Amino acid sequence: MNWYLEVLKKYALFSGRAGREEFWYFTLFSMLISTGLIVIDAVYGFRIGSGLSVLTLFYSLGVLCPSIAVGIRRLHDTNRNGWWMLLYLLPFIGTLILIVFLATDGTPGQNSYGLSPKPVDTSTLGFDTTA
Repeated sequence: MNWYLEVLKKYALFSGRAGREEFWYFTLFSMLISTGLIVIDAVYGFRIGSGLSVLTLFYSLGVLCPSIAVGIRRLHDTNRNGWWMLLYLLPFIGTLILIVFLATDGTPGQNSYGLSPKPVDTSTLGFDTTA
């Protein structure tokens, strides 16, 4: 749940990098919340016109900017430009390509978008840090 709240705190931050955990936990909790709101909409009949769910619509609009921002930061972690998010506009194949990009491990260390969000493992640096 902390990852979800962290993304909401950085709702309009399009620079920097986001790790896989941050992106995928945000996506998971967002889908769970959407599912719960769909159930509430169905039970209480909160519908507009042809069956559009009111609560789900408001929630989706509320997390639209944070979702785009964390997606762009996730692409930055893989050393890709945020414009790759436009692949979502291509039906099916674009989404599959983006899922692969978003699931790929990030660039270790620093890339052109900043430092890695992963903590540095000092045991592999080749020197003793206990002295």
